[in-house]
Amino acid sequence: MDHTPAAAWLAEAANAAGQQGAGNLLRVVLVVMVLGCALTAWFLLRGYKQKDD
Repeated sequence: MDHTPAAAWLAEAANAAGQQGAGNLLRVVLVVMVLGCALTAWFLLRGYKQKDD
């Protein structure tokens, strides 16, 4: 097994990352996170509403 220097590993990893992009999984995770934060904020702030009875 040949020894590959760390600089070569980093160069190959940077090249592969530039070709692949973020992917659909990251987009789905970000959308679900934003929607979850919005729904959580709405649920928590809903309890602070004062009624004028």
